[in-house]
Amino acid sequence: MFFHQFAPQGRAPLLQALSLREHHVDIRGFSWVCIWIKRSVMAGCVNQANVRFANIFRTGSGVYRDLTQDQDQIVDEISVELKSSADGGEEVDGSFTPRQQNSGRNWNDVAKIAVIVIFFFIAGYLIGYVTHRNPDVRVNTAVTSGIFSSSTTHAEDDGDEEPESVLDNDKPADRFASWSSITGALREKLTTAALEKTLQEFSSADHQAGSAGDDILSEKMLEKFTSLGMDPWVEVHYVTLQVPSRENKVAIGSEVVGCPSGYLAYSATGTKQGKVVYANYGRREDLENLLNEGVSLTENIALMRDGELSLAEKVANAARFGLAAVLIYREPSDGSPLDTELYGQVHLGTGDPYTPGFPSFNHTQFPPSKSSGLPEILAQTITAETARKIHQRMGGKEAPKDFTGRLPGVSKYTLGGETNVTVTVNNVLVDTKISNVFGVIKGFMDPDRYVVLGAQRDAFSHGFAKSTVGTSLLVELARAITDMKKDGFKPRRSIVFASWSAGDFGSIGSTEWLEGYLASLNLRAFTYISLDSTVSGMCVGFKASSSPLLYNLLKNTMNEVQSPRSSQMSISQDFAASRWEESVLEAMKMEDGAYPFLTFSGIPSVSFRFVSDSSSGYKYSGTALDTREKLNLATEWKLPDVSVSAGLVAGQMALRLVHDHILNLDVDEYTRVIKKNMNRIIKEIKRVEALNANASSTLKEKWLQYAIGAYSRATSALRNEIKNSDLDVPETCRNINDRIMRVEHNLLSPYISPKDVPFRHIIFGTGDYSVSALLEHLHSLRLQAVGSDADLFRNQFALITWTIQSCANDLAGDVWAMENSI
Repeated sequence: MFFHQFAPQGRAPLLQALSLREHHVDIRGFSWVCIWIKRSVMAGCVNQANVRFANIFRTGSGVYRDLTQDQDQIVDEISVELKSSADGGEEVDGSFTPRQQNSGRNWNDVAKIAVIVIFFFIAGYLIGYVTHRNPDVRVNTAVTSGIFSSSTTHAEDDGDEEPESVLDNDKPADRFASWSSITGALREKLTTAALEKTLQEFSSADHQAGSAGDDILSEKMLEKFTSLGMDPWVEVHYVTLQVPSRENKVAIGSEVVGCPSGYLAYSATGTKQGKVVYANYGRREDLENLLNEGVSLTENIALMRDGELSLAEKVANAARFGLAAVLIYREPSDGSPLDTELYGQVHLGTGDPYTPGFPSFNHTQFPPSKSSGLPEILAQTITAETARKIHQRMGGKEAPKDFTGRLPGVSKYTLGGETNVTVTVNNVLVDTKISNVFGVIKGFMDPDRYVVLGAQRDAFSHGFAKSTVGTSLLVELARAITDMKKDGFKPRRSIVFASWSAGDFGSIGSTEWLEGYLASLNLRAFTYISLDSTVSGMCVGFKASSSPLLYNLLKNTMNEVQSPRSSQMSISQDFAASRWEESVLEAMKMEDGAYPFLTFSGIPSVSFRFVSDSSSGYKYSGTALDTREKLNLATEWKLPDVSVSAGLVAGQMALRLVHDHILNLDVDEYTRVIKKNMNRIIKEIKRVEALNANASSTLKEKWLQYAIGAYSRATSALRNEIKNSDLDVPETCRNINDRIMRVEHNLLSPYISPKDVPFRHIIFGTGDYSVSALLEHLHSLRLQAVGSDADLFRNQFALITWTIQSCANDLAGDVWAMENSI
């Protein structure tokens, strides 16, 4: 009866189960069955069955037999084989039975043997299939189609449960199959509710670098990264900070008019007395204006208002013109109190100024040294009230219209030069331990290539816009992208999340990290995205400072992210319209958190911010008024929404950089930027030639034009190579990406020591072989100023030309692909 359940009506399912080619049966399962049968039934019959059974699967030596032939023939063959094995004259239980010449054997015996063999055959097949099949391969439900799909193993649930479909098993991959699905997941994970909670958690009124408040925040960051499973680490530096010791003072004559608690770190110390002069913003043209008006500057005291330049640049300009001290105030607005204190730093550089060019891992092992960017003159901030008192007592010529400010009670601005002022600065240097905290989401294809998202954690006071928003966005982006990875997102490259300390003292934490790992970061960190001060308002616009390599990525991201002011428009539509470059881009300043990454390390970098006042910046930055309440007013009470938009810009840029086969860095854009800057130099060369006929034989711009052409040809060749390459080959992508990554680094001048001139970038830096240095030198040559040297300029000109040519050569790839036309 059992046999008849399989034949004839049961043949098809049985034969389908027997199709070893399609089900990948492991012969070990059958061997186990054969052993079991041998121990369970009559030895003679089983021995014959074992031999004949093996022959069913072989058409030759070691070759599986195809059983998808005619079903009736197969069943008949099985019956014949079983019968002949039963009739064979083999030894059974030690006895010999002569072979019968007739078929008188009882059919019931044959049927029983057949049933037993078939039963154990099926059992062996199932056991062999389940226990020895490849867990990574599953047959599609349409067996006859022969299509296979990668999947996970079956769940060990009820045996009657239908197996998961191939599509169900591929859900994690399918969810992130398109770029829109990735951005959609980020928008889903990065919520205003979660960000609001984090903003409250990381808000602090006292978290100056190295303080107990800063240490508490660093521990929170470490706990957050640990809870996300990011294997975080902490890097400790011992740096030299400058803080007030005793009371700093400002006096007019013998009357003390101010004892500010605000101060400027890294000022020279001591006491200076001189005539006070009003120098407007402290720009070079402002000081030249004073000289043109006959106002003496040497050993006098300059009164300047905040804005236009960084505090460090103001003090450096004052020192260049021979002034002895500088007083800086911020004009009040919107009813702000006149006694608001201002904090800042005046080191014309970044990092610990007492370990220039090398990291402060352990300061005791280094000889005494200091940065050339430290000022040699006194610098002190004063309140608007103290500035008002000084302005009211100043005499001298009336100031130009562009010098006129907005101080209450001051109706007439004069250039000064008649009133004595005394400045006393009592700051002291303090060795301080600071900590940078890191977490990483590792890539699955190139984990040793990474984009860095960073935020300053410290502040002189509340620093809500300066550091709290950025730190909170860093935490939330880490959480959101970690959740995406758990859901199946697989970044090709890694994302490093960095929380820096001592940012208010001149990006010390980040610069010390760069100095410590400069060689390692060269071909590993391919982009830095700064989250510092990303939200300082909303009603005016969106501003960004960036490497040209990131222009297109930034622009495309702005087109994708919704504006916080209108759900119907993107950020680009709302704030930039058709004039994207003019409306959005601005020069990267030294106080920008991204500046050392770009100009010191040659890492393509970007920073951006939503603003309410594009000209003067956030008016509460560097004061105790940088609070949640003030930022709420600046963002029209939409702080969480604006912050999420900022987080989406940073997050989508980072995800795009780790997702695509080829890095989303536009090398073509540098062709335009290099040409634009070099045309400025060529224009000045022609002006010098027009005044000096002898210069025409030595100042030849054609070599520079050749170098620019070589770079342009290299970018075109790379574009074609990408177009014609198989980007599914990892080695091909890695080779191309490495060449793209080196572009920014190759624009650092190799002819200057990073210790002496840390910002060596020839386009955005300040070294002797930068565009700004060449233009300044040409200006001096045209005016035949003292110190101008045509031979020195030619040397500078030749080296900047060769820097561009070298960049083009490296971008071209192998030496046989280079086209050296110089």
